[in-house]
Amino acid sequence: MASDLPILKPGSTLGILGGGQLGRMLALAAARFGLHCHVFSPEKDSCAFEVAREKTCASYEDEAELTRFANRCDIITFEFENVPAETADFLVTNKKPVLPDPAILATTQDRLAEKHFLTDFEIKTAPYAEIGSDVDISVATVQVPTPAVMKTRRLGYDGKGQAIVPLDGDPSTAWKAIGEVPAILEGFVNFDLELSVVAARGRDGTFVAFEPVENVHRDHILYQSIVPATITPALAKEAVGITRKIADELNYVGVLAVEMFVVPTNGKHELLVNEIAPRVHNSGHWTIDGANVSQFEQHVRAIAGWPLVRPRRLGLVEMTNLIGSEVEGWKRYIAQANTAVHIYGKGEPRPGRKMGHVTKVTPED
Repeated sequence: MASDLPILKPGSTLGILGGGQLGRMLALAAARFGLHCHVFSPEKDSCAFEVAREKTCASYEDEAELTRFANRCDIITFEFENVPAETADFLVTNKKPVLPDPAILATTQDRLAEKHFLTDFEIKTAPYAEIGSDVDISVATVQVPTPAVMKTRRLGYDGKGQAIVPLDGDPSTAWKAIGEVPAILEGFVNFDLELSVVAARGRDGTFVAFEPVENVHRDHILYQSIVPATITPALAKEAVGITRKIADELNYVGVLAVEMFVVPTNGKHELLVNEIAPRVHNSGHWTIDGANVSQFEQHVRAIAGWPLVRPRRLGLVEMTNLIGSEVEGWKRYIAQANTAVHIYGKGEPRPGRKMGHVTKVTPED
């Protein structure tokens, strides 16, 4: 039980699986409290290595290095949800606490398991069907009419592992395009906007949430997050309620994000959950400069066993990702008032690669 774990104190070591920008920002947040961070990542150029006290560059399957890593950490977390389940299980077997509970990955790493989890608790999603064979495709097209999208069950993000099935198109073509791996066929949703709720749940079950964020995607990659979202207070309350239900059912500890569609239905709006992200999230980056507490600090507080902070927004906020060569315009952003620039320290810009972000906070009158 997470509530039985010792409370971390300054000087304790937080282990982070994954060395990307989320791990980097977690380490920076932890350092404010005198926590030491040890980052484990297979990529030698991981940008989180630059800000961590210790680093291990090794495969997630390297049990000797995992053991050494675990022995040097007091508690371990992860910055992305595709950490191999075997890696997390190995660390738990070695009696090292991992938060959030790695068992949650079995649900969130598999799109089909995630959809089943949501529908079991009467949380609405887009229509979907399982695809594992040609036979499944013929059945799925009855359950999920086109247009639709074919998605791999595992390892898909930022539009990867997906193929569009146009109106009256052949789902078999889309399934071949993603490699004929286990998948789901998901119906298109005619939504008005996309939301996410970033929230934290502590070891003792305490739950707090940031305001719902309105997200704008470009080429399947998050481009902008805007707070407050252009929704009614009632819908915002419902979105937070859905997120709390998910966090409670998972007995979650840490920060998570729930992505949703706002769908017009019979003159009103309803919420459909698109995805659960069991980690700090890109759409929560605005909280570093636009709130009284960041999502990264909240995550550290939650897994450390410390009190959570009641979030408060500091103004009208717009966070923009710097994708690929857009990072080369950093000088322009630095010259702007009420604007914070975050560069992740990655290598050469590549199309589709998140290189940094910019947050503009406009004080409210």
